[in-house]
Amino acid sequence: MATKKMSAKARAAARKQRDKWKNKRWYTIRAPRHPWNFRRIGETLGETDEQIIGRVYEMTQQEFSGDFTKMHVILRFKVTETVGQDALTTFVGHSHQSDHTRRQIRRYRGKIDDVVDVVTTDGFLIRMKPLIITERRCQTSVKQAIRSKTAELIRGFASKSNYSKVQETMLNGDLESEIRNAVKAIYPCKNVVIRKSQLLQSGVVTEKGPTLDEIHAEEERQDAELKAKKAAAIESETEEGDQSNLLAAAEAMESIAEKEEAPAEEAPAEEAPAEEAPAEESGATEAQLMKLKKDELVEKAKEAGVATSGTKADIVARLLE
Repeated sequence: MATKKMSAKARAAARKQRDKWKNKRWYTIRAPRHPWNFRRIGETLGETDEQIIGRVYEMTQQEFSGDFTKMHVILRFKVTETVGQDALTTFVGHSHQSDHTRRQIRRYRGKIDDVVDVVTTDGFLIRMKPLIITERRCQTSVKQAIRSKTAELIRGFASKSNYSKVQETMLNGDLESEIRNAVKAIYPCKNVVIRKSQLLQSGVVTEKGPTLDEIHAEEERQDAELKAKKAAAIESETEEGDQSNLLAAAEAMESIAEKEEAPAEEAPAEEAPAEEAPAEESGATEAQLMKLKKDELVEKAKEAGVATSGTKADIVARLLE
């Protein structure tokens, strides 16, 4: 049985369908300029610039900062502009994974939810959803008092801060610590979090931070240094005449590349400077550390190479480990 010949239209349509992927290209998704410094957070495939504008990219805060205690926090970035092969984004909010939130709620505990809309000094309208878990069940009047105090504190903070400051304070736990300290006089709290935030309306975009050209130059310099190290390692192995070690040298350089690309928080403890001694060796006791302000504790934690998130007690515990 003879096969049926394709018409000219069908052949043209088939060629067009096959060539569709050839028109697509990869875009590098970058975080906002401030306070994220145009950091590379992912890639996306698109045929035109208009096609990728409006896409929302999600990632965990652990992937961004390397802090494993933030593995349940989902960051959301929306593509708003393209510059060459770069897709620039705006931070449009965050949320906590639902299973993590459910684990916080137990029998005989109280749950206090609220929705607070705030406006920053640069005109950004943000919706925040705080969640407070009390150690025991409490009366409705107590819940209302805690809810009012939390909303008052959040609105007061946002009215004196720009959008970048709100992002930093909301994600590093400082705002949650302030709320905890404010409401513990009303009723003991087990946990205080900003479980969700959402950007409702944009405002004036700040021009602080490095430019995109400066970021490109820095990335090119780092890539050139990495290639030079790889070439030097391979050349040294070749000069020794041991061809069997070439693969081992390449694997070693790949591990070096992973360490250099990793965030500063993920640096191995053995590579830390000598002055990063535990708090006990420096003579500081738990009582002395608790007397320090949180800013001073954060500085000590950065010097010691430990995580700076959480309350003062959390930071002191890490310093004393």
